[in-house]
Amino acid sequence: MKVLVINGSPKGRKSNTWKLTEQFLEGMRESVKGRTEARLTKAQTGEKEIPETAERDAGEASFEIEEIQVTQLEIHPCLGCFSCWNRTPGRCCIQDDMQEVIGKLLWADVIIWSFPLYYFTVPGGLKNLIDRQLPMVLPFMEENTGKRGNGSHPSRYDMSDKKTVLISTCGFYTAEGNYDGVYSLFDHICADRAYTTVFCGQGELFRVPELSRRTGEYLDYVRKAGREYMQGGIQPQTEEALKQLLYPKEIFENMADASWGIDRQTGERESDALVFTRQMAGLYRKENYPGRELILEMYYTDLDECYQVVLGENGSQVVTDSSRTANTRIETPITVWRSIAAGEIRGDAALMQHLYRVTGDFSMMLNWDKYFGGSGGKGKNEKSGEIESRKGNVAEAADTGRKNGKKNPGGSRGQDRETNMMNLLIPWIVFWVAVSFDGYWGCFPPLAACVLVPFILRRNQKTIYDSLSGVLVTAFSMASLLRVPGQIVLPLSYFAFGVMWAASCLCRIPLTAYYSMNQYNGEEALANPIFMRTNRILTLLWGILYLVTPVWTYFLIGSGMGVWTGAVNSALPALMGIFTQWFQKWYPARVAAMRK
Repeated sequence: MKVLVINGSPKGRKSNTWKLTEQFLEGMRESVKGRTEARLTKAQTGEKEIPETAERDAGEASFEIEEIQVTQLEIHPCLGCFSCWNRTPGRCCIQDDMQEVIGKLLWADVIIWSFPLYYFTVPGGLKNLIDRQLPMVLPFMEENTGKRGNGSHPSRYDMSDKKTVLISTCGFYTAEGNYDGVYSLFDHICADRAYTTVFCGQGELFRVPELSRRTGEYLDYVRKAGREYMQGGIQPQTEEALKQLLYPKEIFENMADASWGIDRQTGERESDALVFTRQMAGLYRKENYPGRELILEMYYTDLDECYQVVLGENGSQVVTDSSRTANTRIETPITVWRSIAAGEIRGDAALMQHLYRVTGDFSMMLNWDKYFGGSGGKGKNEKSGEIESRKGNVAEAADTGRKNGKKNPGGSRGQDRETNMMNLLIPWIVFWVAVSFDGYWGCFPPLAACVLVPFILRRNQKTIYDSLSGVLVTAFSMASLLRVPGQIVLPLSYFAFGVMWAASCLCRIPLTAYYSMNQYNGEEALANPIFMRTNRILTLLWGILYLVTPVWTYFLIGSGMGVWTGAVNSALPALMGIFTQWFQKWYPARVAAMRK
């Protein structure tokens, strides 16, 4: 298969559209590579190929790609002299690069036209190239069968087997309704919609490094489209994904307006830091308005510039005089914050290294994605159905990190399944309560709990500590059934529980992190050093509590005050629970506020 790519953007390979085209081509290459490997495997195993498949694979075996960068060619406008029809049939009188282009058009099996939308059609240089295709048709009139319009000219060459792909971006929030001129042009050239299109609105976002997480998701779908095209056609699900908006209309237009760096009132040029802050404010998702106005203050330490982002019910605004009392203040060099936003460095790691600091209400940082996530909408109406929520890298400055391909903790895990600490705690609590009342009959309720709790909570993901707890509680219940005294069994059970907690601090993931991650974007939290350090400290403190619990448990039972054991061993964990809730907020905020 021979593929000709015509890049009509005046920006050449630096164009936003070319980013999409490169991914589409990469998908085509991946498809060819996969089929080549499959063909080699069949050859090695002696398996026969289906004739139709063998014919297609043979074509792909000679897969070639040629590029034409229109800006690098000398192509003059058509003179309308019709020399190519009557004086020198099939050859233009203008001596430039167009004759070579025609040769490549005839050579190709697939022609990919890559261009940005200019004034609702193709750029001028590309239109010149299209106009100069006149030598490829004959002068005679014929019926316009299958094409738009009321007349046509027959082709000088057999073009019936050639396929056409159009890839384009535009600066509007959606491609829908803005490509009528392009459709009309290529319906005349190729026949009514006899070509494949990948049209994307919000094209300028592909040049913004800070938005690469979201635009990268879209490019993945473009690459997938390239693979599917080579396998017979782009699938409906992929076509639907390609129609999704990168960002909802209001968010995109706010960012687009801010990107020009011009004050709306005065028309004067704004500072880069102010432009950056306005773009960040443009990502605000007002549907997550918390019911009260929030003020985020950004102080760029290397520029000595300070701006406030006011998050309200009807949207966001940037205040330049810092006249309001801020809920949260971030002090950072703008270079650091830009790098975080662009995904060049991890925000949480930068915070641990004290490259920036946060004072005031730290909860805004924990909910950064909620306020500034800017997820994509769907189609024209921006209804439900996101490709994926955009988890902005800026949010990683305070919240969670990426998965980085790590395995799921505690075994295989469904996307929507969460861990549940009740899986771990209920068997222990039932054992401690029941055996305190009766050492023999009290062993049966915890044994039942070990069986029933995993079944009742089967929709939750089990961790290794859930399973270990089931084994330990079963073992201590059997010991109680064998008449081992409660003064021995109960302290030992508390000690084993404490060992399990404390020992987990030596593992990559401490025990509490398996469960508290549900509140912080799930497994992504496991890559956040602040989250992990907080949980490691808390896990160790809980482990110490239960390692010393056997001491007073043993003496209370032995001194005849066993009736107080349950009260004491319930009150202390309750107090520890209150401390845990406080520490989870206090410690990250303390780290965030520390100076280097």
